[in-house]
Amino acid sequence: MDVNWTEEAMKARLVRYADLVPCRTAFIDTRTPGSTEKENFTIIGAGVSESADQHVHITERHGFNIGAARQPFGCVNSQHSHDTAEVFVVHSGRWRLPFGPNKEDGSIEIGPGDVASVPIHMFRGFEKLDEGIGFLFTVLGEDDPGKVTWAPAVFEAASEHGLKLAKGGRLIDTSRGEYTLEDVELAEATGADAASELKTPPMEKMRECVASAEDMIANPRSPLASEGVDEAGVITPTATGDGFPAGPIAGWWPHGFNLRRLTMTTGAYVPLHARSEVEVLFVHEGTLEVSWDQGAIIMGAGDTLSVPVGLPHGFRNTASVDMKAFVVRGGDSPGMPIF
Repeated sequence: MDVNWTEEAMKARLVRYADLVPCRTAFIDTRTPGSTEKENFTIIGAGVSESADQHVHITERHGFNIGAARQPFGCVNSQHSHDTAEVFVVHSGRWRLPFGPNKEDGSIEIGPGDVASVPIHMFRGFEKLDEGIGFLFTVLGEDDPGKVTWAPAVFEAASEHGLKLAKGGRLIDTSRGEYTLEDVELAEATGADAASELKTPPMEKMRECVASAEDMIANPRSPLASEGVDEAGVITPTATGDGFPAGPIAGWWPHGFNLRRLTMTTGAYVPLHARSEVEVLFVHEGTLEVSWDQGAIIMGAGDTLSVPVGLPHGFRNTASVDMKAFVVRGGDSPGMPIF
């Protein structure tokens, strides 16, 4: 490695849950009743926020974007469509994903440890179902995931509360005079013809887009597998170079990344190894020590770490409870690690 990966340098690639900087004005529906309490986070990459107030924790390009949402009971993220993959990993709370421009095409419910990948070019939203605050870890495909396409009703509701979109996706607050003081060309609301093209697949197909925590089966062929260490494929678009078959979520739309679940019992470890792909860790439960020749970092639940490509690093569960982490690996077919 030609980079001196000191602990200070590695901590610049670590985003702790407690240090997440929320944006409560990220999207056009931010003032719509039912949506006012949501918090949006951009952890890695530019994301799709429409607000200049959105804080980006790590700007380095990874080939995908990492974000998050935090919402209380009953809070709604309005119906929208994406041009690239959108994946939800439930860290806490129970959530409903309604489909269709007016939520008329069915829905799926997901809870802690579950994962859902929603196909591109269809309307979806998400809402918090149970009491308390819930947190979703999200992955968006590609370095530039484009802009959000909102359902027609979302534009109408936002306009009633003074919010409009400029062409290119920048949020304009007309109640503060921004629209009248600046030469702004507004984006047009999604027309009926355009909305009709964003069709929801049949619900039996949509169920292929969900992996429950109970359905994530450890792969004995994983190069990380050892006593107390299991790695399960969650999103695997195609059979991979490191021994994972396609599925359980493969998708008929592009992802450009793999998602795995790593489980480690107390004291279990993975020795130093390097990868040629981007690797991002999100700790779901427990504690994970990530070590390398020059130091170590202890991660807790809700923390995110981007591991430098090619850096030999190891994992250890130093706590008295099992550790579960979700791992995003770049590319459709990650290769074997080098131990």
